[in-house]
Parts: sequence; structure tokens; C-alpha cells
Amino acid sequence: MKKFLGVTGWAAALALGGTILMSNSSAQTEETYPDTLTNLRMLGDVMEHIRENYVDEVNEKDLIEAAIQGMLTSLDPHSTFLPPSDFEDMQQDTKGEFGGLGIEVTMEDGWVKVVSPIDDTPAYKAGIEAGDYITHLDGEPVQGLTLDQAVERMRGMVGEDIVLTIARKGQEPFDVTITRDTIKMRAVRYRMEDDDVGYIRISRFSEQTQPGLDKALKRLKEESEGELKGYVLDLRNNPGGLLNQAISVSDTFLERGIVVSTRGRDGRDAQDFRAGAGDDADGLPVVVLINGGSASASEIVAGALQDHGRAIIMGTKSFGKGSVQSIMPLSYGDAAIKMTTQRYYTPSGDSIQATGIEPDIIVEQARLETVESRFRTQESDLRNSLKNPDGEEEEGVNDKTTEPEEETAEDNSNEIQDYQLEQAVRMVKGVSIFQNMHEN
Repeated sequence: MKKFLGVTGWAAALALGGTILMSNSSAQTEETYPDTLTNLRMLGDVMEHIRENYVDEVNEKDLIEAAIQGMLTSLDPHSTFLPPSDFEDMQQDTKGEFGGLGIEVTMEDGWVKVVSPIDDTPAYKAGIEAGDYITHLDGEPVQGLTLDQAVERMRGMVGEDIVLTIARKGQEPFDVTITRDTIKMRAVRYRMEDDDVGYIRISRFSEQTQPGLDKALKRLKEESEGELKGYVLDLRNNPGGLLNQAISVSDTFLERGIVVSTRGRDGRDAQDFRAGAGDDADGLPVVVLINGGSASASEIVAGALQDHGRAIIMGTKSFGKGSVQSIMPLSYGDAAIKMTTQRYYTPSGDSIQATGIEPDIIVEQARLETVESRFRTQESDLRNSLKNPDGEEEEGVNDKTTEPEEETAEDNSNEIQDYQLEQAVRMVKGVSIFQNMHEN
């Protein structure tokens, strides 16, 4: 069994005003909560005016849900109301299977912003990138929609197309057509790099993550036949997920110490989550890859391994989401609210909210390719150049002017598809050599 025991249980919700009114007299309540009661009466008055006088007949349930949504979205981008359908989708999401485009989004200045595409999903294959802004859905602007409304419009029947208008830095807005599909996520993928470095890709922190990581470590050790030099843990474009899975993954690579701390309002409900004894990676070098699409739970793992000096963090600065949301089922129906209840802090006591994790080594993503001179001119092409004393030279190249020959760019066989990964593998090997030198 995994040495870390995750946090379990759902938070209970309290209906605003209901318990207070039932347990106290009207006089006591008005004296104790005068502003709250006044504002609740104002809300009731507004609803009554809408119900009686709005030009079209309205559904009171929709009005109440809209009011709840407005309260929550006014707090921060991550607090929201979850009607029954959304609550069910969220539960499926954490289990690792759901329908849609395969894209993690947030709301920024009224626009839908891509946190990251999810590996091997329609959005990923269509070229959607972290940091893209979605400005239109099927030609309709997203401004004026809530995040949930925009997400709902992106959902649909499997096999149906949707056109996203994308605004990307440095480019003119462009349209991308994506076909909706059932998203079946593998939280963990792994393979050997150069026969001696274990590559582990975690795309999301769901209920599948820790079992997948355990399997990856076991198989990589078997495949290397004792030659394993270390690991690359790839958290790029990982939007986060379950807190307990982030703690468990960090614990996998740590021998001991605090993984993360969480604190609520005014420091209440403060908790320190610690790693148990035993490093499942056997102390081998670890390089963690992050980028601007690495958020929340990904940043917990990167921050914990960085602060404990257990891993080298490489890539570019992470997203900067340093808050924890609690899911609170409501006392009626199957609805819930998702509300920010805590901030989390790395083992050194730092909050990464809006600042992100800074890599130890900044490596921008790039492509490495062979660059040749535009013109192919050699010594033998020069007028009156010296002859080879062995008499071995191409016929007709000396004593004449050779017209420069333009070089084509068709041959790109030396291209490296993932420059950041290439550097991470090299770093693992370098650290392994350094460790072995000191051990011997």
C-alpha cells in the first residue's frame, strides 16, 4: 500500500440564512445580522420584481441558480456553482473519463483562456496551446458568458464539430474546427529514453495517477535491467487535479519532510502534509519538466521536490495557481458548489499564487536543426587555389569561377521534436555521473 493516506470526505454545506432564522428569534437575528438580512430582503425584492414584471416569463429555479453563480464567480475565477449535470461531469473528470474536447480552461478578463490541452485529446491533436484565448464558439463571442456557460457550449454529442476562434500571441485570430469525443485519459505514460533514463509523463492528477506512477516505476526498473540512471518527470501542460494525488506523487520521490501546507482564512484549518519514510525512486536523479500550462497540483509536486533539493526543475515558469477548492454538495438535489477555501504553501513557506514556480534551469521549447551555409563554396572553388599534393581533387574545380549553389531547406532529418526533454535527459545523465564520482 502507498505510504501516504490521502485526505477523504466531502465538506458539508450550510444554506445561507436558513439555520440562523430557524434557531433564533426575528429580533435577535435582526440585531445580530442587520446587514445580511437587509441584503437578503433586497435580493427577494429583486426576484419578485423580475417574476412579476419582466417582459417574458422566467423560471424561478434558473433565477436562484444564477444568483448563486453570481455570488461565487464574483469571489475568484475558480469558485463556481455546479448544477447536477456539472457536478456529475466533475466527478467523472476526477475518475479520468469524461466527454468533450479535452481542454482545461479558466476565465480571464471576460475571455476563456486555455490552461492546457490534455494529452491525446481532440483539442491537443488540433494544436490548441496553453495560453491561447478562445474568443468565439461557432462564431458567437464568449464575452458575457460565465465560464460554466462557455464550457457547456463546448460540450455536445460525440462526433459533432465545434469551431473555436483562437487568439494567440503574435498571430492573427484564426479558427480551429474540433470534433467532440469521449475523453478517456491515461493519467500516466512512461517509456525508456536512451535505454537508461526513465521518462514518466503525468497529464493530470486523477484517481488513476498514483497507481499509474507505481506501475511506471516498476516497469522502468525491470526494463532497464539495473542500468537506470534516473527519471524525467514531465508535468508540462498538466492543469492539476486532486490534492491528495499531488501529495502522494511527491511522497513517492521524497524520503521525509513537509510536502505542502494549506491554510484557510486567517490561518484557520492549517494543515501540514508530510512524506512518509522511503523513496520509491531509490534516490536516483530526477528532473521535473514544467511550463506555463503546469498548474495547481503540478506546482505542488514541483515546489515540494524543488524545496527539498530532490529534483532539478527545468523548463519555463508555471501557471501560478496556489489555491485549493473544496466541493460542497448542497442539501437539496444533486447540486454542489466548488469554492476556494485554502491557499497552499511550498515546504519553504512560499505561496506561488499568481507567481508560479521558477525553474532551476530555464529551457524554452525549441527545435534543434542543422543549419548550413546558404551557398556551398569550398577552398577548391577559389581561383588559383593550391592543388592537392596527392593529386586527388575533383576534375574541373580549379582555375574557374564556380557559381554559388543555393541550399534548400527540405532536408530536416536532424530535427529534435522535443528540445526540453532532450536537455532533461542529458541533465539526468550528468547528475548520475556526478553522483557516481562522489560515491566512488
